[in-house]
Amino acid sequence: MRILFFTAVLATVAFAATTEQQILEAEKSWANAVMTGDFAKVDALLTPDIIYAHSTGIIDTKSSYMEKLRSGKQKYDGIEHKSTTVRVHGDSVVTHSQMRMHGTNAAGKFDDKVMMMHVWVKSGGKWLLAAHQTTKLP
Repeated sequence: MRILFFTAVLATVAFAATTEQQILEAEKSWANAVMTGDFAKVDALLTPDIIYAHSTGIIDTKSSYMEKLRSGKQKYDGIEHKSTTVRVHGDSVVTHSQMRMHGTNAAGKFDDKVMMMHVWVKSGGKWLLAAHQTTKLP
């Protein structure tokens, strides 16, 4: 009985570690795609009903966010994760990051230190971004 318990615990820990690594890679992939203008990759990473809330208070749908990226109204010159915490909840994962984001948006140039929260969901065997929220830090 104890062996089965320990085997289950080890399997759970291994699953969490694997999932955490997959999510950290997904975070890098998202940042790379939006910085390099790989719109097909960005589109593939977002759920159809994503809630994309910027630190300015503006909330985008997938369609409006993708249009901003394609038109150049939202351009990221740099996205640097300073630290990221990952919490796995089955087929959903919440990440919390301290980061620096800089580029250009409708208001002009920005260079912000932010806290970012992402919600990732597993769908069709892939991790997709379902929610994005940033808050400016002093």
